[in-house]
Amino acid sequence: MSRKKVLLSFILTVLLILITNSCERPTNPENANQSPNTTMANIPRENDTLFALVTLHWDGEDFDGFISGYQYRYITYYLTTGDSVVQDWKDTKETSLTIPFRSDDELNKQRFQVRSVDDKGTVDPAPAEKIFYTIQTIFPTTQILHPQNNRTYFVREEVSDWWPGIELEYSGFDQDGEIIEFGWTVDGRDTTWTTDTVVVITPDLLASPIEGEHTITVTSRDNTNLIDPFGKTITINLISPSLGDDILVIDATTESNFPGGLTTRPSDAVVDSFYAKIFPGSVQWDLGKDGFPPVPELGKYSLVVWHSDDLPSSEPHVIGEYTDQISDYLNVGGNIIIGGWRILKSFLWTEDFPISFPSSHFVNEYLHIVNVNETPLFGDFTGAAGLSGLYSDFEVDPDKLAGFPYFGKLGQINYITLPAGFTDGIYFYQNADDSPYYEYRGETVGLRYYGTSFQATILGFPMYFLKDEDAVIMAQEILSEMGIK
Repeated sequence: MSRKKVLLSFILTVLLILITNSCERPTNPENANQSPNTTMANIPRENDTLFALVTLHWDGEDFDGFISGYQYRYITYYLTTGDSVVQDWKDTKETSLTIPFRSDDELNKQRFQVRSVDDKGTVDPAPAEKIFYTIQTIFPTTQILHPQNNRTYFVREEVSDWWPGIELEYSGFDQDGEIIEFGWTVDGRDTTWTTDTVVVITPDLLASPIEGEHTITVTSRDNTNLIDPFGKTITINLISPSLGDDILVIDATTESNFPGGLTTRPSDAVVDSFYAKIFPGSVQWDLGKDGFPPVPELGKYSLVVWHSDDLPSSEPHVIGEYTDQISDYLNVGGNIIIGGWRILKSFLWTEDFPISFPSSHFVNEYLHIVNVNETPLFGDFTGAAGLSGLYSDFEVDPDKLAGFPYFGKLGQINYITLPAGFTDGIYFYQNADDSPYYEYRGETVGLRYYGTSFQATILGFPMYFLKDEDAVIMAQEILSEMGIK
């Protein structure tokens, strides 16, 4: 072996020995993790007396790592009663929070503690703390606006596009703060917390059977975490409508309000007889004597016919007072015919013509009418042309309207200038060829709404003043087109 090879081999051997000895040499142990440290800002000041909603600030430091988060809690000492409450530690990433402190007593001592948590999960063993006092806060109160206590409402086994369930509307009041959320429960089931003030109770949330009595409770929580200790509880009764084949005629005509220009002022019996004739077999319901039909009665009928055929002057027809009940009936599949003298005006009595109904108004939402107008007081309406092929023409009975200012014709007819969708005009204003009010000719005075859950027909004139034979044909055709037997 050459001298170079021998030298190289010797050097490699020495290096190997050195490396081996180096790897076997013991190392120093790793430094122990140091606990983090926490500090609090001097606002609010120590021993201050404050409202129970307090904003606090803190910070943390870790010399051998970094702060990954914080934990905080507080202990409340009730200075009058002598009791105390210890809250659990809560995690946060924030360095500033606005915290609602329990303040049930007249004066409450609060001991707030916060501790840092480092990247290895070690917490500050000596949390920063601040002591201050809070004054007593007042519990919030709660009200249920809808449904009403001890009232009966319609219910269905399944929801539809018009009946999503029982609408629950509520509100709250907090004298020394604000409501931040509400909790509602049905039939003693789990409470649902929400910031909404209107929710819908679907059939699956009701205890079985869905027909019968149900209890609804709503409570509220304020911004100091106080919960209304009583809440508001109501009981409602639910029934499923049968919606049979019969027709209910609601007599909302006030005979004493017929104008003086008539040949004779018809009695209640005469008007009842007229509607019994054009809707044979119907059930007559006198609104003035018996009030609005109760829900169990209303639910028996597939169709309600509402007539207000007198002329309102100082006060509107009362139909606007019953839109909630009518809506409830329509939502579950009932159908309706509405007619009367100035009937659409009565829904927004204080508005001047032309009247525009907002999208949320009953007339817009359910009758699908947006804008209406009215003809003058002096009689001009001689009848109407029906929609070709479906509805016959009709004439006003001049014998029922003889005398000033009508002279055999009707005035103050409500006509529809802008309908909403899914409607057809079915009757159109007619007057004499030489009438000075030619601009009303052809205006829509009757409208049909084609709904997915209910059908509606609206007449902007009083049916009683039509020729009897024409009114009979009109009723038959309206019922046929609405699919009512």
